[in-house]
Amino acid sequence: MQACGAVIQLASLVRQPLVKRCATSNYLRTLSFLCSSNHISTQHKIHQPPKENIQSPKNSRHISFWGAPKVTEWNRAVTEAEKIVGYPTSFMSLRCLLSDELSNVALQMRKLVGTKHPLLKTARTFFSDGKHNTQTRGLLVLLMSKAAGSFDGKLDDSMVSGILPSQRNLAEITEMINTANLIHKGMINLDTLAPSDPSRGDMEFGNKMTVLSGDFLLATASVGLADLNNTFVVEMISGAIGDLMKAEFTGLRDRDGAPMLPQEGATMEDWQLQTYLSSGSLIAKSCQSALLLAGHPENLQQAAHRFGCHVAYAHQIYSELQPLTHSLDDQGALTVTSAPVLLHVASHPRDLVVRELLSTGTMEVHKLVSMLRNSEAVEEARKLCADHGKKAMESLELFPPSEARTALQNIVRAVTAV
Repeated sequence: MQACGAVIQLASLVRQPLVKRCATSNYLRTLSFLCSSNHISTQHKIHQPPKENIQSPKNSRHISFWGAPKVTEWNRAVTEAEKIVGYPTSFMSLRCLLSDELSNVALQMRKLVGTKHPLLKTARTFFSDGKHNTQTRGLLVLLMSKAAGSFDGKLDDSMVSGILPSQRNLAEITEMINTANLIHKGMINLDTLAPSDPSRGDMEFGNKMTVLSGDFLLATASVGLADLNNTFVVEMISGAIGDLMKAEFTGLRDRDGAPMLPQEGATMEDWQLQTYLSSGSLIAKSCQSALLLAGHPENLQQAAHRFGCHVAYAHQIYSELQPLTHSLDDQGALTVTSAPVLLHVASHPRDLVVRELLSTGTMEVHKLVSMLRNSEAVEEARKLCADHGKKAMESLELFPPSEARTALQNIVRAVTAV
């Protein structure tokens, strides 16, 4: 019964036209605001264990955000790119943020405060004082749209900053799909909790809200896709959603969705497939769809698709190398299925630590860092990152010189600066 109010509100919101619905960022901003400890009313709280006993669920998964732990070349590249496309891709709207419908949905989330359910962590991490540029997928779509320009040079009165309204809608839809996926990853496997565990009720309620919130965003994205009136785009983006689901059921994931290395090991082809399914597909197909909406030829569409794939691969390696080359603050990006780990395992199959890793399928991050500190696999991963960056650059050569193309090139340089 606790989630009934949220169900009604979600159903009503999905039926609204796209221009009247809140963007993904507004939804999570409201969750983050209403779930903060400074805006809590005790009448809305459910069971909360003593503060010193609160622990994050053991089977919660690391959620990967596109960003960097501090102000870097990446942040600067994204900031400059946002200026080029007309406005920041957060699509912040005060009217949406203060809407009664959205507030009623988020009100249910307040009951989770203090439970350490991953859903709250997802909402808060989206807006952690600029630590992460979480809406980069939509930004890439807008930049690709502007870089390609109008087909045959024909001007369109509906364009704003060289981008069609349908392309801007697609960028927002891409962000909705990605956010829905991140929210759904916050599901907790209740089988790992004892029936007598005092936090079980909280986790179960959190799971319900996770499903409802993620499904709401997916439903909204689906309606937005239909409004684009292009069956080819609908087919492509639907395929990207399917790929996100497939990424959770590969040989590199355990039953809880956490990274796991098979006993027989894994190859870089396995890593590339996993990366494509979990992030590359959505970026690549969204970039390709943006050009399809503007009527650009097939060769340009394929170039946009290749760019999306390779920039996703490069950024994934960039994230995985951060704990090894810069800071240990973001250790979550380094897992047993990361590129540096797979490269090291392939070249040191008889190493005792590698044997331990293969026998258990998992390992603590600090052990992985220690194993890789002086490994040649780090340099191999750097070269692989640079190679994908080069291929992303080559795919941009088909586009005419412009500030949008330069911004895309700067983003590629930022994700290969490891």
